Amino acid sequence: MCVKGVKDALKLAGRGFIFLGICTWLIYMFPRLKYFFFPVCQELPDSPLLESNRQKQEQVRRVQQHQHNDKTSDYAESVIKPRQNVLLQQRMERYHRMTGETWKLSQGFPVGGEDDQVCGDAGVDENPNQGARRRRKLLQTVTHDPVQQEVPKQKKVIVLPDEPSTDTEGVVKIALRCPSGRTICRRFLKTWSSLLLLDWMMKAGYHPALYTLCTSYPRTVLIAAADVSLEEAGILTNTVLNVEEKEPSIT
Repeated sequence: MCVKGVKDALKLAGRGFIFLGICTWLIYMFPRLKYFFFPVCQELPDSPLLESNRQKQEQVRRVQQHQHNDKTSDYAESVIKPRQNVLLQQRMERYHRMTGETWKLSQGFPVGGEDDQVCGDAGVDENPNQGARRRRKLLQTVTHDPVQQEVPKQKKVIVLPDEPSTDTEGVVKIALRCPSGRTICRRFLKTWSSLLLLDWMMKAGYHPALYTLCTSYPRTVLIAAADVSLEEAGILTNTVLNVEEKEPSIT
């Protein structure tokens, strides 16, 4: 009886597996049989409706692109170009002041201004004697005016103190990393004024009006003043300073 019960259970399990297989096959084949017996008429891709929608989308895209281009050009004309012109003008002014050619910054004066116009108007209704008298007075006025000679500006002569020896107390070694890639080194005493660093930078060819000194990490601008020593400025050990160009301020 026990063996017969096991055989019946195996037969029942086999029939269950066969039924599950048939159901799985029907589920897999049903969509394919459906599309086979009832095909779906799909709309052709080149139908007039799709072509009209595609043309509308292309037209909308072109309009948006033109609007974006107009906004970009307006921003460049009204914002970017004026900023660039201001920066260029400031750099030119700084360059002319550095080279001593400040006369290029002025607009100049017209030749034959109001004086020539007054003289021309005065000579219309005067006789020869009055004209000669007026010219003599003008010549005396021009001759007697003192001529003010422009005093030439004296160039600043940079003289750095002698380098202390390495065994001197309070000596630090400072390196300047220039924008050109060159690095120069020198020894200073911590009690010396921090303005000596600006003089050293200027002697290396970088004017303090255009360049400044900054520490490497963290990046901070070095405080340089006549009454501030190197130690008070934060230089306590051997230090590397970067020579960086100042950013012009736009007002």
